[in-house]
Amino acid sequence: MRISILKFIIIGFILITISCENDSESDLIDVTPVNLVTYDDNVKNIIDSNCILCHNDPPINFAPMPLLTFEQVKEAAENRNLIGRVSSEDINFLMPSGGPRLPQSTIDIIIQWRDDGLLEQ
Repeated sequence: MRISILKFIIIGFILITISCENDSESDLIDVTPVNLVTYDDNVKNIIDSNCILCHNDPPINFAPMPLLTFEQVKEAAENRNLIGRVSSEDINFLMPSGGPRLPQSTIDIIIQWRDDGLLEQ
C-alpha cells in the first residue's frame, strides 16, 4: 500500500513538472518599465533653471548661443558639447559658468536624453 501511494505521488510530481515546462522565449514578457527621457518632460526644466540666465536671446556673459527652444538645446547636445560642458570637473570649462557643477543625477538625465535619441516629447 505504501509503495503504491509513493508511486502515485512520484508519477503525479513528474507529470506536473513536465506539463509546466515551457522553454519558449517568445512567451517571455519584459517587465522593465520604459521611461524615456524627453526634452519637454525632463530636460527643459533643467536648462531653464540653470542655463538661460546667460543662454538667452540675445545671449549674455559670452554665451555663444541661446538655449531657449528644443531645437537649440538639441543642436547644443549634438554639435556643441553640451554634455561635456555640464559634466566637466574643470572649473574653466564647466557649465554653468563659475559653478557649482550640476548634481550628477541631473547630468545623468541629460545623458539619458541623448542616449534615448534626443526626443522632444
